[in-house]
Amino acid sequence: MRFEARELKPYAEPVATASLEEGEVYLSIQYADENLLVPVIETLVFAGRNLDNKDPELLYFQDAESYRQGIRYGSDEAEHASFQLGREGKINHIFEYERALEELMKCFLRRKKPPLRRTSEH
Repeated sequence: MRFEARELKPYAEPVATASLEEGEVYLSIQYADENLLVPVIETLVFAGRNLDNKDPELLYFQDAESYRQGIRYGSDEAEHASFQLGREGKINHIFEYERALEELMKCFLRRKKPPLRRTSEH
C-alpha cells in the first residue's frame, strides 16, 4: 500500500461555510495543548443552518452516531444527540476529510520533532 506524497501547506484549510452540505460528514480537529501535539477529533454531520429560525448565521453540527441512528434536530429523540453550533465564517476547526487528514499529517510531523530544551538560568 502506498500513500500519495504531497506538499503540506503551513496553514489550516477548514471547510468554507458556503460549501457545507446537509447530511455530509465533516471532522472537527482541535488540540488539547498549545503545541498542537494532542489532537481531539470528532466526526460530525452538518445538520443545517438556522434550524431555530432565530439566527441565520448559526450552523448546526450533530454527532455522527446519533445522526446514523436517525435522530434529527427538533425531534423528540434530539435529547439523545449532541449538537455543536458554529457561526458563518467562524468554524476554523471543521474540515472535509482530506483536509483533516493533512492536519493530522502536520501533527504527526510536529510530534516527530525533538522537543525544545529549556536552558537553565543561573
